[in-house]
Amino acid sequence: MRILMKKNLLILLCLIVTFVIVQVLIMNGIITRFHEITIATICINIILAVSLNLVTGFTGQFSLGHAGFMSIGAYVCAIINSRMDSTLGFLIGILAGAVAAAIVGVIIGIPTLRLKGDYLAIATLGMAEIIRVIFLNLKITNGAAGFSGIPRYTNWMWLFIFTAGSIILINNFIRSSHGRACISIREDEIAAESMGINTTKYKVMAFTIGAFFAGIAGALFASYFYFIKPDAFGFLKSIDILVIVVLGGMGSITGSVIAATILAVLTTFLQEFTAVRMIIYAALLVLIMIFRPQGLMGTKEITDIFKFGKREERLNGRRNR
Repeated sequence: MRILMKKNLLILLCLIVTFVIVQVLIMNGIITRFHEITIATICINIILAVSLNLVTGFTGQFSLGHAGFMSIGAYVCAIINSRMDSTLGFLIGILAGAVAAAIVGVIIGIPTLRLKGDYLAIATLGMAEIIRVIFLNLKITNGAAGFSGIPRYTNWMWLFIFTAGSIILINNFIRSSHGRACISIREDEIAAESMGINTTKYKVMAFTIGAFFAGIAGALFASYFYFIKPDAFGFLKSIDILVIVVLGGMGSITGSVIAATILAVLTTFLQEFTAVRMIIYAALLVLIMIFRPQGLMGTKEITDIFKFGKREERLNGRRNR
């Protein structure tokens, strides 16, 4: 318990320092509107990557449908926010979008999570495409023309609150008994079942929590960028999120945060080189996967750098003996 509290305090301290630095830069005009778009992209991608990492990195379920849950959060929030047009409507829209994504996650997760490996990836990909096509043909979402005129309430404060909350909540879930059950499924599902762990229950639980936070990311996206359309949540978006998870390290929340930041900044700087942007981007990813296949952080976290946790873990191990 002490180790978890210290780690949470360290994470919270890092988040507060980040908030203060960015806020000071915004107030002094150093961070412009252009930079704020990059920051919004980073925060949204962090929520998406951390939530997908829970499913793919920590539970070991290969999902390619995360963009589908993001689209549910985006459209539900956009519809509610457009009709209420207030801060309360914005917050209700985020909550409703996240809950709707989680409900769909349960409905889809129960049958599909009985599959494994490539079959699960294909099933989740098909699910995401079904969701996209539904939004493409609904009148309330304005179909292929896209949903426009969404009131903008997402700002740096709300982005920080939801990003920090997502990181802390998912980190605590992973450190809990439920999270360890999910990790045991990733390591050896048969062994986990033999120890009495209900693997279907925990896989659906992780899938649902991941969908919930993907819905939050979609809601923030819709409220920040005014305009959404079904094509923005297609197959390539799911691949982008997966790339962040793999690049940062499957099983590392810190890695997802670092990778989301690096890729967003890199994409921003390479916008001037349109012709070679994707070539440079792809080449860097290939080089990292060759020389660092486990990702930037592997399975390590920023809290592993400090020795107090390891020392207390050793002491606890000796006491248990």
